[in-house]
Amino acid sequence: MARHLNFYKILIWRMRKSRFLALVAIFASINVVFDSLMSFPEFSSGVWYSWIFIVEPINGIVLGPYAGFLSSLIGVIIGHSIYFRDVYEFLFTFGAPIGAMVSGFLFRGRWKIVLTYYTALLGIYFTTPVAWQLPIWGMWDVYLAYAVLLAFAVMMTRKGSWNPESKGLLHVIALSALIGLEADILFRIFVLIPGQTYRLFYGYGVEKLIPIWILGAAETPIRVAMSILVTTTVGPSLIKVIKKTGILKEDSVFHA
Repeated sequence: MARHLNFYKILIWRMRKSRFLALVAIFASINVVFDSLMSFPEFSSGVWYSWIFIVEPINGIVLGPYAGFLSSLIGVIIGHSIYFRDVYEFLFTFGAPIGAMVSGFLFRGRWKIVLTYYTALLGIYFTTPVAWQLPIWGMWDVYLAYAVLLAFAVMMTRKGSWNPESKGLLHVIALSALIGLEADILFRIFVLIPGQTYRLFYGYGVEKLIPIWILGAAETPIRVAMSILVTTTVGPSLIKVIKKTGILKEDSVFHA
């Protein structure tokens, strides 16, 4: 009897694993499609040169931080190969998987990892000499996300427990999408400025960076708002459907 019980447990586990891998593959395929589409309007200051930002947060929110990272990574690598920008973009596009992972972490209440990431990258950015020659307000959306994250951290420190449904699923999805998208932006800024790739890759000087910075400060938040709108529209229904199928365990979706 025990042997049969173990067999059924293994069988169920394998079926669930196969379905989960299939779900990751589906999300990766969706990422390929969105990353293969040229973004419009196309500005030289754009953080994203495709529509990957639209589906980026939902990867981590639904699949979890690690599977979300993997599906996004597969999507952008293939997508960038189909719609080739330049070889340097393969480095910058790692921001999309990181953004998906951050959204996944925050959705599950793992704010300490996210706060450490933001604090470290912002700290390194502001200790880079060239950063002080750029308009400080040019990263206003990143500062806003960091302030929201700090407020969330204070709330979590006081409350302790975490369940997105009890906090309002729609609000938590929007918060996770915002913090994940801005984490993506922060990574790309980190590569560009502290990483010195603005000079090493593109041969830019500060005078060339300033107009790019100003245009980016206006354009990027618009795309973030578009992604949050899409994520909050499809996210709740998608989570409920996937929960009913049993592909993901409930605790993998809602808890750390």
